[in-house]
Amino acid sequence: MTEPQQPFVREARDTASLVLAPAHAAPGEFLAHDWPIFLVGMMGAGKTTVGKHLAKALSREFVDLDHELEARCGVKIPMIFEIEGEQGFRKRERQVLADCSQRRGIVLATGGGAVLAQENRKALSERGIVIYLRAGVDELFRRTSRDRNRPLLATADPRATLESLLAFREPLYAQVADIIVETGAASIAALAQHLIEQIQASPKVANLQAKVLPPAMHTVKVATPGGHYPIHIAPGRLAHLAHSIPADATSIALITNPNIDRLLGEKVKQVLAQTGCKLISISLPDGEAYKTFETLNLVFDAMLGAKLDRRTVIVALGGGVIGDMAGFAAATYMRGVRFVQVPTTLLAQVDSSVGGKTAVNHPHGKNMIGAFYQPIAVEIDTDVLNSLPERELSAGLAEVIKYGLILDAEFFSWCEKNVLGLRARDPDLLATAIQRSCEFKAYVVSKDERETGMRANLNLGHTFGHAIEAGLGYGQWLHGEAVGCGLLMAADLSAEVFGFPRSDVDRVRSLVQAIGCPTVGPRLGGISEWTSLMLGDKKAEAGEIQFVLMPKLGQAVRCKADAALVAKVIERNTA
Repeated sequence: MTEPQQPFVREARDTASLVLAPAHAAPGEFLAHDWPIFLVGMMGAGKTTVGKHLAKALSREFVDLDHELEARCGVKIPMIFEIEGEQGFRKRERQVLADCSQRRGIVLATGGGAVLAQENRKALSERGIVIYLRAGVDELFRRTSRDRNRPLLATADPRATLESLLAFREPLYAQVADIIVETGAASIAALAQHLIEQIQASPKVANLQAKVLPPAMHTVKVATPGGHYPIHIAPGRLAHLAHSIPADATSIALITNPNIDRLLGEKVKQVLAQTGCKLISISLPDGEAYKTFETLNLVFDAMLGAKLDRRTVIVALGGGVIGDMAGFAAATYMRGVRFVQVPTTLLAQVDSSVGGKTAVNHPHGKNMIGAFYQPIAVEIDTDVLNSLPERELSAGLAEVIKYGLILDAEFFSWCEKNVLGLRARDPDLLATAIQRSCEFKAYVVSKDERETGMRANLNLGHTFGHAIEAGLGYGQWLHGEAVGCGLLMAADLSAEVFGFPRSDVDRVRSLVQAIGCPTVGPRLGGISEWTSLMLGDKKAEAGEIQFVLMPKLGQAVRCKADAALVAKVIERNTA
């Protein structure tokens, strides 16, 4: 028996908020807000160094705009200049800044030329507190003279170039700044403390507090050996998909299904066309029954017919089936091309789009042929859930509550408390559910990318659920519906094996029913067929069925179970 995994532990630092305690404040008085802090200034002014210290002092997340841009494009900034020139780089910079400026609770160090674009200055001024770190030409030259990652300084006289750039940009820095400080002889710690005092005293803080915060873009970062990438969660993300296409991409293959193509296809194609890449659209038959090699070949036929090369980026626009198919195509086309997940169902947003599992089904089992292959980005537009069918919403909520059962009992309780609002599609509640689910999934896959340990615990309810799907025929029940029923059966079996409290089994039953998923499974062909189907699950080992069960709420373990107990649970939970 495998030891239970430790419960999910939240980071001690909450990067979603900022609490400033002014030196003059009376005990218990605090000045709090979520607005971002932006650092502007010339290259070499110290934006990164000062920004990191400031972020640490304020318990905030630090973001470097140049590093964020490089991560999204997949190449270093000098290479972007070489491929697209400064004009192409500035376009990329505007796109990334538009995204990052929507994030709450961050300290953002911008690039030296970010203030050149009027739309950038407008975004910085309206969305947060802007600090201009000022330094003289001699100091800037001293700090940058040995840096080979500055394409604008690759001139015969870099000092003169710096002087010219500063003369042109200085009025723009001053125009946009709420606070101006000199980065001279003061220590970094002293400078950071001075900035905190300046922020506390700034009239901009009170003005921002009086404003209604715009919809936030939440970013969850996934870090695995197979790739590091962001998950962006926000309303309206479809309009920004071009931001996730690397600068060196030559073509884009948009993979979707007819229903999604009808609803969103034209909008997405127009956005992706902004990249200037060659664009082809591939519409696959809809449904789990078409998640096969025959359907996969339709993708390869279209891509090869269009002569797409290794710098192609595949964009998966759809639910879990499209995400799996597109991801597997990306993993195998020309031995691997990059791809972006754009999940359009709640289930795909909280589970299948994250973590790099790609697969097709086989007559002998679900997801039996596939690969671990990470995307370069996951773009989650919460607005697409407004048109999601009710059954699909319920199916996605099953995967949401699964995270509480295996990793966080408090989150399970939160789901119980807010189930009516989630079913009613309250945007704030759904955004919270999606963000927390993605954080859970990112945490697990960063620890165990290839499912050799704790990632297998994400299969709670899936041994029963996959048997239901295969036994009825793929597509009769939605995957999430089968998982929801499987969660209840797993809770029941946990009570038999580990003494999981019956009161908690009842809580699971009530919540599965409240989200709109079935709580009674099909009889199929009886115990023998159930057993045969579960033995065909890919998690079976050495001819024995493997289950994920719960010793207690918020904790999971992989184990075998006595056949008589399994039979009792199947009898009790099917009709």
